[in-house]
Amino acid sequence: MEHARFRTPAVLLLTLTLALSTATAFADPTRHSDTRLATEVLQQLIEIDTTHSTGSTGKAAHAMAQRLRNAGFPKSDIHEIGPKPSRGNLVFRWRGNGDQKPILLVAHLDVVEAKRSDWSVDPSVFLQRDGYYYGRGTTDDKAMAAIWIATVITLKAQGFMPQRDVIVALTADEEGGDDNGIDWLLKNHKELIDAAYALNEGGNGWIKNGKRIANGVQLSEKKYLSFKLQTTNPGGHSSLPIKDNAIYHLAQGLGRLAGYDFPVRLNAGTKEFFNQMATLENGQAAADMRAITGAIPAADAIARLSESAYYNALMRTTCIPTMVSAGHAENALPQSATAVVNCRLLPDESPDFVEQVLHKQLADPQIKVTPMGEAKASPTSPMDPEVFGAIERATQALWPGISVIPTMVTGATDGLYLRNAGIPTYGVSGLFEDIDVIRAHGRDERILVKSFEDGAEFQYRVVRDLTDGD
Repeated sequence: MEHARFRTPAVLLLTLTLALSTATAFADPTRHSDTRLATEVLQQLIEIDTTHSTGSTGKAAHAMAQRLRNAGFPKSDIHEIGPKPSRGNLVFRWRGNGDQKPILLVAHLDVVEAKRSDWSVDPSVFLQRDGYYYGRGTTDDKAMAAIWIATVITLKAQGFMPQRDVIVALTADEEGGDDNGIDWLLKNHKELIDAAYALNEGGNGWIKNGKRIANGVQLSEKKYLSFKLQTTNPGGHSSLPIKDNAIYHLAQGLGRLAGYDFPVRLNAGTKEFFNQMATLENGQAAADMRAITGAIPAADAIARLSESAYYNALMRTTCIPTMVSAGHAENALPQSATAVVNCRLLPDESPDFVEQVLHKQLADPQIKVTPMGEAKASPTSPMDPEVFGAIERATQALWPGISVIPTMVTGATDGLYLRNAGIPTYGVSGLFEDIDVIRAHGRDERILVKSFEDGAEFQYRVVRDLTDGD
């Protein structure tokens, strides 16, 4: 399975054939990256608290800036900036000869909150165990930040001089908060990060049944929109209960919503994803993937594929309750009950349509539905032959036979802001993980040591390829 090939999208076939027929950088699989340095940087980042409640991305940005200064990069090209110290960002420019517009390497420093009581290990301590690195941020997104820093330091130490500027931006509040680093930089210092294109998180390599199956490149992403659900009631004494209870209304409405699935709608990217995945799968899974890409997707195939959280999220808009609160005293009938339903919309899905669906499925006029913000769409990045050529070359050098596949990310990334600002963004990491076991944002977040080391080598090769001027 590992050596089966995806059917390369027609738009890429000619350009990739030409690219691979020319002198290919790094044909020798000998490692060039400094994985020990990358691991040291990752440990340092994991053990700096960058959560929104108690942490500081500014502290992490300063630590990375100090590494760059110690490596001999000019202080004038290292910027620690942000709206406040705790929400600091690092922007570093490695100057080339200026022949081409810069490339931008992006990663966010903040992480999702993690309770020690929820984990089997301490999420704030970097731990190597059973072939994995554990710690909050190991997959989202401190591994990328560590690799970018290690890559530029290593390349400089090796005497490499880029033929175009390389910008590294390590930023705040991607996971939430009021001071998203990329958004703030675009609004206040766009000149520092303006680039021909950006490489960002959002694309991973996939492992299934212990074997690598593909290296994904994210070109688009779903839209993020949460809704507040609320029902109110006069309340009363708990010793005199009535059926007209705010909690009952909300709970029953959420129960009805739980039984609903949005319709399946594949776009060009997700259709290509399933077409190519079908060439790697076998038996029922392969048949199901072929069946859903037809003019009329087969219902039984959809049902089976929907058992995979990842495949389900690729096929449709999803809405799921994530927070619930109710009542004000244990001896009083609740006067209100609220829930937050988080929706991830297909790129062309209408927020108004989703709100209408929520009203219909909740089926209770006493439940008020209110959007919590605005869904922000971003254009799909083009399949740039220069970018895909470098990714393909690095992929084939490290994992012969593994193909590169364009995809849509089911979550949200800073690519949203960059694409809307006219900077095409490609989610690509070379970090392989089990397609059915995703721990980002969850308990015991971890990354395979082998995947991290391979990812460091992969990104080293991609960055050098894109900046060597040949």
